[in-house]
Amino acid sequence: MSDTPQDVIIGLEVHIQLANLKTKLFCSCSSDYRSAEPNTHVCPICLGLPGSLPVINKKSIEFATRLALALNCKINPKFWFFRKNYFYVDLPKGYQISQYNKAGGKAFADGGKVTIKINSSKKEILLNRIHLEEDPARLVHKGSIRTSPYTLVDYNRSGITLIETVTEPVLSSPAEAREFLNQLKLIVQYTGISDLSLEGTLRVDANISIKGHPRAEVKNITSFKEVESALIYEITRQKHEIKKGKEIMQETRHWDGRVTIPLRTKEFEKDYRYFPEQDLVPIVIKKEFIDEIKDYLPEMPNERVLRLQKQYMLSEFDAENLILDKYIADFYENGVNKDPTFGPDEYKLYCNWLMNNIVGWLNENNKKIDETKLKPSHIIDLISNIKKGNITTKIAKTLIGDMMKGNSISKMIKDKGKKRISEETIIEEYSREVIDENPRIIEDCRKNPKAIEALIGRVMGKTKGQADPKITRKIMIILLRNMRIID
Repeated sequence: MSDTPQDVIIGLEVHIQLANLKTKLFCSCSSDYRSAEPNTHVCPICLGLPGSLPVINKKSIEFATRLALALNCKINPKFWFFRKNYFYVDLPKGYQISQYNKAGGKAFADGGKVTIKINSSKKEILLNRIHLEEDPARLVHKGSIRTSPYTLVDYNRSGITLIETVTEPVLSSPAEAREFLNQLKLIVQYTGISDLSLEGTLRVDANISIKGHPRAEVKNITSFKEVESALIYEITRQKHEIKKGKEIMQETRHWDGRVTIPLRTKEFEKDYRYFPEQDLVPIVIKKEFIDEIKDYLPEMPNERVLRLQKQYMLSEFDAENLILDKYIADFYENGVNKDPTFGPDEYKLYCNWLMNNIVGWLNENNKKIDETKLKPSHIIDLISNIKKGNITTKIAKTLIGDMMKGNSISKMIKDKGKKRISEETIIEEYSREVIDENPRIIEDCRKNPKAIEALIGRVMGKTKGQADPKITRKIMIILLRNMRIID
């Protein structure tokens, strides 16, 4: 069996909760269910009680339009909802109100694409469609789904607005799938329709097959890393089954973090008995409505990359890294535009400090930038003090944690006295101490002049990083030459 990427066929169904909507898709219940007591954000409509009638949330149409435009989809001007019939405990009505793009039905929008980059090569991932549907209730298990002695149902999530984004089966590796999800998440963030950092806002169903064999669907994977891991496992499992001469079952499977396990035989489309939802009128979207949303649609990630390169003379690498989080990119632009004296050098310096040191601290502390007291002006102040020679880069790095608490470098220099030492007589005194204390390194310098770096490091250690490294190097070289240790 060949292991070439062409043998692997992957299609993704990505369910995105529109978490920035205040109410559910067909009723006025609050969509802010995460911190609520179970079954408190419910009404006859989202509980599916007899006689209750759904009413479309107009804002959901606006949000879906934003995403469709951002993904370059073709929006269908008229569509209606369908009932997707199946019985499960998380579906109180016995059917889900969704959309169907067959039997005369239309999805919200067709086509579209997302561009990804793998190993410096770009690839367009084509979309089949996006459509609106309601979220089922949430099942709560004690422990894992395999070992739980019972299942509880919380209907607070029932009726939350979902947009399902369905790719064509054009992904050929787990790495491509993960990168597609990263790019889709970024586009969603830029459109402002959802905060995908919230628990449960994104769930992925991954369809995977080996060319020429039936597919399996791995349901409800909740992180991009886990999607990649589940796909790697499932590819291996299916190939092993094929090599052993076994037939691959078309089935639905569950990823438990280590392996995929069978849930049920995969349903076919006919099993859902789709038919139009009789309690909702057809939705008509006028061109004027689409044009108005298009006019207010924010700049998308790919557009921003090009502008950042042009406006701030950044490399493609720096610009692409900046836009990976809209809030980080906004923070960058707010900062560099505050100081009219900034030019290409400062644009690059600001980017380096933000992306390396600030983002590094955020990742280590599992924080978002808006959860700190850091302001764009703090990085301007940091750069200014380094350029003036008031502080070394090494010292500045030790103060990042204090900066995140809202303290400026200037204030910390004043309060802590962590100013750069540039007085040559002071540095010479420290250098002489280091020479006296390290005769072995001095002998090494006779054979290898590069050993001087160890002596400079000792001076920096004694001064806690405050000694000016250039002045320290100059003085150390003079002292060693006078001792005829180096030429």
